[in-house]
Amino acid sequence: MAKLNKDMTFIDILRSHPEAPKVLASFNLGCVGCMGAQHETLEQGAMAHGLDPEVLLKALNALFED
Repeated sequence: MAKLNKDMTFIDILRSHPEAPKVLASFNLGCVGCMGAQHETLEQGAMAHGLDPEVLLKALNALFED
């Protein structure tokens, strides 16, 4: 079952799991230092950076698989 969704803000995603920043960095997203992280959703940020939000979401949700 997915824990994260594309409507969550990056700050919520960053707080969701200690490895989330590493996953985002693997997509060349520097969300930790970005002012937009507090208000931008995963979908908005992914699209702004030319990324498929579903691919990014899948990688992040893999952190929560047993």
